[in-house]
Amino acid sequence: MIYEAIIGLEVHAQLLTDSKIFCGCSTKYGSPPNAQTCPVCLGMPGVLPVLNKKTVEYAVKMVLAVGGRINEESFFARKNYFYPDLPKGYQISQYEKPLAYGGFVEIDLSHGKPKVKRNKRIKIERIHLEEDAGKSIHIENKDSKTLVDMNRCGVPLMEIVSQPDLSSPEEAYLYLGKLKQLLEYLEICGCNMEQGNLRCDANVSVRPEGEKNLGIKTEVKNMNSFKGVEKALNYEIERQIDILKSGGRIKHETLLWDEEKEKVSFMRTKEVSPDYRYFPEPDLVKLVVKRDWIEKIKRTLPELPDHKKERFLKKYKIPEYDASVLTSSKNLADFYEEGLKFYSAPKILSNWIMGEVLRELREKRCEIGDLRIKPEDLAGLLMLVDDGIISGKIAKDVFKEMVDTGRKAKEIVKEKGLVQVTDKGQIEKVVEEVLKKNKENVNEYLSGKEKLFGFFIGEVMKKTKGKADPKLVNQILKEKLKR
Repeated sequence: MIYEAIIGLEVHAQLLTDSKIFCGCSTKYGSPPNAQTCPVCLGMPGVLPVLNKKTVEYAVKMVLAVGGRINEESFFARKNYFYPDLPKGYQISQYEKPLAYGGFVEIDLSHGKPKVKRNKRIKIERIHLEEDAGKSIHIENKDSKTLVDMNRCGVPLMEIVSQPDLSSPEEAYLYLGKLKQLLEYLEICGCNMEQGNLRCDANVSVRPEGEKNLGIKTEVKNMNSFKGVEKALNYEIERQIDILKSGGRIKHETLLWDEEKEKVSFMRTKEVSPDYRYFPEPDLVKLVVKRDWIEKIKRTLPELPDHKKERFLKKYKIPEYDASVLTSSKNLADFYEEGLKFYSAPKILSNWIMGEVLRELREKRCEIGDLRIKPEDLAGLLMLVDDGIISGKIAKDVFKEMVDTGRKAKEIVKEKGLVQVTDKGQIEKVVEEVLKKNKENVNEYLSGKEKLFGFFIGEVMKKTKGKADPKLVNQILKEKLKR
């Protein structure tokens, strides 16, 4: 029997406000434990929460970006449960009437191949606001203990709940990537999963292919990266299929993903709404979001990734794959467009960003804003290549030094004497030396082994330390090898 997976994701995005959702405490990450707390976020008796307007504005931006429907009136509720890092014993959230319903996120399943274009819409069930809990830190040693840091209590969260439209771990990965992209473009979330800016819980079930009824679902928590989500879902889907094939039953439970062991473990039986004993938050009035305020927020929205990609395709005439990569990050797209103010060859600049720039970002595990090179600096390097002052090969070495030192291309080229050799007589002399030294290879080339031409080019470039003009080397070699 063939089984299919049904997946729904609950994504929690920490909003980039300076203060918490119901008090004035700082939301700065990395402060000493328990240093950013007050009676309100610690839930002391007699205190009153006051809603941070900026959190609502940021959530409205996300709703508009996904085409959701904003409720003019929504309500906060108390979600009751006991946890060591939840000092109040309840969390202020939204339940029966959240901020918004509906909307969708479109994912691209074509893997960068325009000829097999296949998009899928993942529908959004609801978007609502809530406060975060604190953080439990488990220390495993002979005196095992759990420490609690309350700094995160009250940090504003926006929860985005998808409908169960995802049918594979790959789709879940792409959906999360698209959400992250939107949040970054809107500049409302830091999106660092390791710091907890973006967290994801997955509801997973499997059923025989063609079956209409949903299977019993489990909830998987504690996934700290997009790849972790993909691995956890793959594991849980296989686990459920194995249970059903052996005649067992799936239990309605919450599971924790163990990144090191790459397996899930039981956390608790799955809680449902009645377990939380929701009731209206008595200390907060209803949240009213008027139409004129929504329209005002809409006017502040930036160009979103899908629109930017279409504009790049039309304006810069670059391939669809290039446009997808360049617009995958707002900062990357901005770097590219800023570079084009100084350098007028869109495709060449695109190649360098997708090649050398992204390679450096991967190696250094950083964002483009952290690189010690500005768009105009990269443009200056590429102009040196276009002007024939340095070769493309040398340009890559110069670029690496620019990134490491923050120095300009011209400085490095001048100091290291990297100017390209364009003197025909000088190159001819080197070519003759190479051919004289490799007579056997020359004879083989002349007898039909044309692949050896690349060998001769390599030898000439080696002798000139990569400085010879490749076009001249190619031209002179062809002339000499005709004789």
